[in-house]
This record gives sequence, structure tokens and C-alpha cells, in this order.
Amino acid sequence: MERQLRAARLATFAYFVLNGFLLGMWIVHIPSVEQRVGIDHATLGWLLLLLGAGAFAGMQAVGPLADRFGARKVVPLSAALCSAMVALPGLAGNVWSLGAALLALGVGNGCLDVSMNAHAVQVEHAYGRPVMSAFHATFSVGGVLAALLGARTLSWGWSPAATLLTVAALGLVVSALAAPALLPSGREPAAASAQAAPSPGRRTPRHIWMLAALALMIMLCEGVANDWSTLHLRRVLDAPPATAALAYGAFATAMTVGRLLADRVAGRFGPVAVLRYGASAAAVGLTAAALSDRVPVALVGWAVFGVGLSGCVPQLFSAAGHADRDAAGANVSRVAGLGYLGMLAGPAVIGPLTGLVPLNVTFFLPVAFCAVAACTAGILRPRPGASALVEADAM
Repeated sequence: MERQLRAARLATFAYFVLNGFLLGMWIVHIPSVEQRVGIDHATLGWLLLLLGAGAFAGMQAVGPLADRFGARKVVPLSAALCSAMVALPGLAGNVWSLGAALLALGVGNGCLDVSMNAHAVQVEHAYGRPVMSAFHATFSVGGVLAALLGARTLSWGWSPAATLLTVAALGLVVSALAAPALLPSGREPAAASAQAAPSPGRRTPRHIWMLAALALMIMLCEGVANDWSTLHLRRVLDAPPATAALAYGAFATAMTVGRLLADRVAGRFGPVAVLRYGASAAAVGLTAAALSDRVPVALVGWAVFGVGLSGCVPQLFSAAGHADRDAAGANVSRVAGLGYLGMLAGPAVIGPLTGLVPLNVTFFLPVAFCAVAACTAGILRPRPGASALVEADAM
């Protein structure tokens, strides 16, 4: 049993790495695809909304499917779908085909995102201790691998079509090889049919929507760092371009390291402490970055922001999945879906605000969201009927 559980965990790591790798390979080739199709940045920005819309739709569709048929069946199919769809943007020849390709890629990404998180909840339950944050850390590892490999293939002169087709084939192989190690649903067939996915008329509990609202706020904060950290150093502190790029590097590195360590912290002090003190640290870090007039202090602030946020979202996903094991997929899809909307909302919210106040002042909106998360962290305490990994959490 222990060997099977270890294999399932490794397989889950593989799917998280694959998801980050597939998205990273698309991101690396955005400039090349943009040039091939012949569109400007503004048009690309609108097309990227289709990627987000497809992801949200895929998330909402696959959650109930994972509950009905089991993540073991749904995860490999979702990974195969995402792998196949990543090739489409490289084959697009005009704005319409690119829009359709991004919509399809978004659907595949949304399906894989929710289904692999649903299986991660299942693995975490079997372990009986927090392991979710490490899965999210390996997603970032996949992005790093994509950046390295994408840079190499571009230096070799490979076309986006050739590279993304190769990546799609590799993704299909990984999807198939990792599938046998995934855990079964853990329910007998008769019980599974009797406790199938929630019926369309069953309402999502208010507790889950509260977790989803927190995910929206926290992931909006992550989106702000992704989109505005480099511009903050460049425009507000007048740092050279190479130095300004270190802001996002400090944030991303700190977040990855924090997620590798967050499971141990959650196991020792509980998920409430991870969210409460993590969000508090993030608020302090971003405040320091926003108020500082010195580049080194701002870089430290962005790093503290990343460490603080690192464990927050995995705790929310874990709490949603453990709230009701028979509806884990649907619940995770709600939290992940609203969280993803928050990630997309970062540039949409901060951008217009910069027309009213300086960029660094707009950062106090995500600071406020971090404060809300810290004050409401008690929502992560186990509810009656939920499968708790940490029984006592009074912090």
C-alpha cells in the first residue's frame, strides 16, 4: 500500500509538472506566434481572454466528471487533451484560428488543473498529512523547464509549429505513462453510482463559495506580482531593465521555495496558521515594496510577498477538496475557477487604477486583500463531517 501511495504521489507530481510545462511552452512562443499570425499586442490581449474563458469553462465542466468517474480516469484524459491542444496555436495561420486554438487550449488546461488537484486531494487524504503545496511547487518547476527548453529550440531555429507538436507528443506519452499509478476512487462500484457527482440541483455550500472568494483575492495578488512587479521597479524606482526583471524573479523563486516548505509548516502548525501568517507576511512584504524608494528593499519586499503567498492557495484547494470527498472535484472547480478569474483580473484592476494614482499606491488593494485573508483564515478549520488532516489548529 505504501509503495502504491508513493507511486500515486509521483504520478501526481508528473501531471503538475506537465501542466506547468505545457503552459510554459505556449508562453515562451507567444512572440513567435504573434509574429506568424500578424497581430498586434492589443489584439493578442483580447485573444488571451479566450484562453481564460476556456480554462474557466473546462474547470467547471470537469469537476463533476471527476466526482462521477474518478480522478484516475479523468486526469489522464484531461492531460492528453491539454497536451494535444497546445499544438494548435503553433499551427494557427490567422486571428480566427488562433482564437479558436487558445479557447481549446484553455479548456484543456482548465480540465487538467481541476482534475489533478482533485487527485492531489485524494493523495493527501491517503497520506493523512499536508502534501498539497509541494504539488503546486512542481507546477512552477514545469514552467522553468519550459523556459529552458523553449529557449534552446528557439536558438536552434525551430518553428512554433514544430516545437509545440513535439511538446504535444511528449505530453501524450507522459499522460499515458503516469496514468496506471493514479489512485482508484476508493469507493465500491455500487457506492460510486449511489454517491455519484452532485446533481445539478444540489447547491454548492456557502462555505465553499467563501473559500472561492478568498482564492480570488489571493490569486489576484499573485497576478499583480506576475504582471506589475517588474514594471514597478522600472517605472517607479527607475531601475535598469535587467535589474527590474529581478523583481519577478525574486517573487517567483521565493514562492516556489515557500511551497516546497509549506507542507511541513501546515503539518506542524495547521492550515489556519499558514493562511493567517502567510497572508500577513505577504501584506507586510508588498507594503515595504510599495513604500520603498530603494531597489534592494523593494526586491526583498517582493520576495517576502512571494513567500507569504506561497502556501495560501494550496490550503484553500485542500480545504475545498476535503470538505466533502464525494464532491471534491466540483468543490475544487469552484475554488479554482474563481481563483483563476482573480489571476486574470490582476492587470484589469490595477491598470485602470494607475490612471488615478501612482502604480505603487495601487498595490494597497492587494495588501487589503491579504489582510482580509489573514483575518478570515479561521474558515480553514475543519467543519463537521470534513476529513481533517490537522485536528487542532487554534492559532
